[in-house]
Amino acid sequence: MKSIDERLKGIPNEGFLKTSSPDRSALSSAQRVALIRKGNELFNAGKVDQAKRVFIATGYGDGLIRIGDYYLGKQDALEALRMYWMAPAPDKAERILESTAGILRKWIEEGTGKNEARTDRRDEH
Repeated sequence: MKSIDERLKGIPNEGFLKTSSPDRSALSSAQRVALIRKGNELFNAGKVDQAKRVFIATGYGDGLIRIGDYYLGKQDALEALRMYWMAPAPDKAERILESTAGILRKWIEEGTGKNEARTDRRDEH
């Protein structure tokens, strides 16, 4: 497992985005099955972005988990979390959230140490 410092490097500069699942009621069962097959073909052909769009549109949990695993392998934990959240795959999402909590703890500890050092300097004057 990577250290917290290595995981910090993977956080995007643009921050975090709220996502939600789309309304799947517009698809018939036959349309959904055909789209899922197409999504699987796209994924197996390495066209992950296109497969992701299909799996999101159809709400295909297994496909979203595979996309999440793909992003996790590419060190894109935020996108992996989005996919696991939509799947839903709570166990996989929880592992990423625990890792994120560790990063936040480290930031807080680092921030507390800096604040104490600043307070000490102000007291000297």
